[in-house]
Amino acid sequence: MPQTERIVKADNNAISNIFGQFDENITKIEKELSVKIVNRSEGIKIVGEEENCIKAEAVVEALVEAASKGETISSQNINYMVNSTGSELKEVGTIYDDCICLTINGRPVKPKTLGQKKYVDMIRNNTITFGIGPAGTGKTYLAMAMAITAFKNNEVNRIIMTRPAIEAGEKLGFLPGDLQQKVDPYLRPLYDALFEIMGADAYARNMERGLLEVAPLAYMRGRTLDNAFIVLDEAQNTTPEQMKMFLTRIGYGSKAVVTGDLTQIDLGDGKRSGLTDAVQILKDVDDLGIITLTNKDVVRHPLVQKIITAYEKAESKKQEKMSGRKNR
Repeated sequence: MPQTERIVKADNNAISNIFGQFDENITKIEKELSVKIVNRSEGIKIVGEEENCIKAEAVVEALVEAASKGETISSQNINYMVNSTGSELKEVGTIYDDCICLTINGRPVKPKTLGQKKYVDMIRNNTITFGIGPAGTGKTYLAMAMAITAFKNNEVNRIIMTRPAIEAGEKLGFLPGDLQQKVDPYLRPLYDALFEIMGADAYARNMERGLLEVAPLAYMRGRTLDNAFIVLDEAQNTTPEQMKMFLTRIGYGSKAVVTGDLTQIDLGDGKRSGLTDAVQILKDVDDLGIITLTNKDVVRHPLVQKIITAYEKAESKKQEKMSGRKNR
């Protein structure tokens, strides 16, 4: 096949950022897209078959834009962009304009994919947001970042974190310790985000003042939650009754984010998930957003993305077989 060349203009700082240590980022693009990329005085030169060059050029241009907005290019950026379509690559620059907050160490917390960007915007623009997707898509972390930002900006008076303690059947009495000690193991992902963004000192101070609350879902019953940012994590393990109870607790000046993974339902005994019901029943309700993140939004190790894809394919084949048996 005939070879073609493309040149992408970039300054030296952007080039150094994009190429990565020992050219590891560029090597990955070359391998994935079957092109050759070199740094030349006129810019970043791409050589290969025309179709591959066009895709590689779009990827490198998106990386140049990301670098110009202060993004430190990582393997996550490379993986995401290589697997994005041409139209997605044109939009990808909008991701890096959105800094939600800074961690206690000064690291900016930003969405890393277009799906995550839409999720964050949905939280901003709706009273209730459902974030559904597999592990590693940032559902919980971004929800906590938005909650802490709203709290720091005095948009809400407190943050409430809850989760169905399904592993203990919501009956926590037999576990040692007080309520918080009983629930803590189930809310570790929420704590991790709190410590990283708010810091241990601020966390302890606000917890003491009652401005941060951690409780199992069962303890929400009978309450009205005004002026609060509420995060319900692992919502796929709620029953329909629990989900309805939770959603009807939300009061004036409050915002809620409900996160869950419909492939990880642990209810057992053929019980229906409250999250599944809610998504179907509430899809047309105003001021309520529903977004489904996919394996493309996974921001953990690239292997996690491959594992999720493999399981999705296996589950799809299983469903096809079951459907075939029913139609006989």
